[in-house]
Amino acid sequence: QVQLVESGGGLVQPGGSLRLSCAASGSIFSINAMGWYRQAPGKQRELVASITRDIITMYADSVKGRFTISRDNAKNTVSLQMNSLEPEDTAVYYCNARLLRTGSIRWADYWGQGTQVTVSS
Repeated sequence: QVQLVESGGGLVQPGGSLRLSCAASGSIFSINAMGWYRQAPGKQRELVASITRDIITMYADSVKGRFTISRDNAKNTVSLQMNSLEPEDTAVYYCNARLLRTGSIRWADYWGQGTQVTVSS
């Protein structure tokens, strides 16, 4: 069993900051890429930021310069620091990890349950 548990969402005013965290636990042998996706009402889920095990990062154009992704390989955690938040950032944010379960030979994607981020005055 593998679980990804997110925390840190909430309501913030435009221009404010939030930090999302995600911890992966269970029968994990190795984690490759980790990332954050978001889905706003009526829109498709989109990639916000990703980070490889070698700490190579990628960001959506809409969040470059405002969001920072980081991870702790020893703790199997990934975080997303979100600054200068805009109303357009309002969405449910999902943690993702591509990982290899103990005893498995196939990499697979796992998802957290999602955490709501609302940017509003």
